[in-house]
Amino acid sequence: MSISEGENVKGRYLITTPIYYVNDKPHIGHAYTTIAADVLSRFHRLKGEQTFFLTGTDEHGSKVAEAAEKAGISPQQLCDKNSQFFRNAWQELNISYDYFVRTTDQRHIQAVTVLLNKLFSAKDQKGEKVVYSGEYSGLYCVGCEKFITEKDLVDGLCPSHLKPPQSLTEKNYFFRLSSYLPLVQKLISEDKIRILPEEKKNETLGLFKQGLEDFSISREKVTWGVTLPFDPSQKAYVWVDALPNYISAIGYGDNPEEFKKWWSGGKVIHLIGKDILKFHNIYWPAMLLAAGEKTPDLLFVHGYFTVDGQKMGKSLGNVIDPHRLIEKYGSDATRYLLLTQFPFGQDGDIQEKRLENKYNSDLANDFGNLASRVLKLIKENFSGEIPEPEDYQKEEKELQAQAVDTVRKVFDYIEEISINQGIDEILKLVRLTNRYVDKTAPWNLAKAGDKSRLRTVLYTSAETIRVISLLFYPVIPQKASKLRETLGFKEKELIPSLEKEKDWGYLKPGTKIGEITALFPRLSEKEKKAVEISKEKKMENQISIEEFAKLDFRVAKVLEAERVEGAKKLLKLKVEFGEEKREIVAGIAEHYKPEDLSGKTIILLTNLKPARIRGIESNGMLLAASEGGNLVLLTTDKEINPGAKIS
Repeated sequence: MSISEGENVKGRYLITTPIYYVNDKPHIGHAYTTIAADVLSRFHRLKGEQTFFLTGTDEHGSKVAEAAEKAGISPQQLCDKNSQFFRNAWQELNISYDYFVRTTDQRHIQAVTVLLNKLFSAKDQKGEKVVYSGEYSGLYCVGCEKFITEKDLVDGLCPSHLKPPQSLTEKNYFFRLSSYLPLVQKLISEDKIRILPEEKKNETLGLFKQGLEDFSISREKVTWGVTLPFDPSQKAYVWVDALPNYISAIGYGDNPEEFKKWWSGGKVIHLIGKDILKFHNIYWPAMLLAAGEKTPDLLFVHGYFTVDGQKMGKSLGNVIDPHRLIEKYGSDATRYLLLTQFPFGQDGDIQEKRLENKYNSDLANDFGNLASRVLKLIKENFSGEIPEPEDYQKEEKELQAQAVDTVRKVFDYIEEISINQGIDEILKLVRLTNRYVDKTAPWNLAKAGDKSRLRTVLYTSAETIRVISLLFYPVIPQKASKLRETLGFKEKELIPSLEKEKDWGYLKPGTKIGEITALFPRLSEKEKKAVEISKEKKMENQISIEEFAKLDFRVAKVLEAERVEGAKKLLKLKVEFGEEKREIVAGIAEHYKPEDLSGKTIILLTNLKPARIRGIESNGMLLAASEGGNLVLLTTDKEINPGAKIS
């Protein structure tokens, strides 16, 4: 599909990561899945498709309660603290999620309660209750949050946590999985529920042959969890609490129109790790069928990380914090390096030396060097303006055709969740462009005074770099935007649009290019600057009294408020202060309803540079305080007229 052919193609996608357990801090395994989901979401947005990207944290269960007790704090305090670690990591990695769900949020608990009631009142085709009470005796691994069998043990220990399981007997409620297994198996076999890679589909189908049993949906002896609405003595079993996050975040139980829009009216894509394959590929569709809801369209199962050939684990001391990679390589390079170590969907090994080599070869030498030398030649020979191409020869036509074909290939790969192949195609175009520049040798054309040919070669090179900036944007958004800024794109054009940017010729001759800086300095150069960068980071939040005095804070009154379409966290506010009226966009929709804000007095920072957020120009920033997941708008303690200056 070419860019122009895709102008009228629209779609709607709900893209999710697993929700991550809060008994520990995020590591590169969590980052890997989340970056992949972010890349998919950004690619779909490039095509003009509506996309809801969901991630979050799983906060109930025995492990959380035990970790909190060990730390001497309440379970909720532990959840608030560790959930924020994930938010911080995703912010540093420039993750563009639309909603961050927490299973301790009241909204999620309400949705789980609605689902449990629906399942409790449901009957299968034989007229038997879908949820029934019973007694369960078995071996329970706290680390896995599941019952396991004797045959699962290795030397009497859980193979994943190397600890003996507990022997438990307790009253539970069970989900009649057996009633739905034939239909779930049929849907998977016919790709109505599509599972990728293909070997994970086969692995899932193999589970049906092993004799799957009805599973427990509650625990009697767990204290930290969602109370069953039909039996207050029981807490919801972790998977019946966790899996519904995919629907609670989009309105199940409180916003039927929004829920229908994203769940029934779009394509649902779950990205998961292979350790939770059975729960997502079999249990979750069965629960949805029992509740009368649609099953997911696509489940993509990726593999495990090892580090230098060893399984990642705290006991081995080889758990890699994504912050460490960001400090060394930067946010964009970390995203690129994690996604390109091995094919998405397979097990793979992370090696520090290989990360360094790939950074220098792919990003510094191939991509960064291409951009620098082409832009410098334009600066030196055409006063920094994009030249007008003249006669395209065979080399130009071939590169143009390759650029257009790369766009088609990349988006085709992304549609199949083949992220690595998509990135490989972009890198092929980078290297092909480098070979074109080497072959045409524009520096020699400049020496020879062949301005006509030089114009065509440099325009062709710059326009191909523009196409590369479009394709690379979902993977390395900050650097791609920086490159586009250097190419002369205005602020609203820094985020590319597949619908607007044509296959070829979108770069306008005569456009003044910006300041040229190295996109990805070679690692040795980066390390030389490490001390200075560290100092700058420490100083970046420190300002003088004189600088603070330049900030113009005003009392403002909210005239109107409304939700920003397609953005769960954003509200658009119309405010006035003095005689001036403005529009601002604020990320407070999870804490305030639009109708609660009209007439409210707020504190507004007024002299910020306008920013475009979801296509809306936001002229200012309101002040708020947050603690423990709660957010409160700051205001004055006494009535005061809008426009009054805060000093």
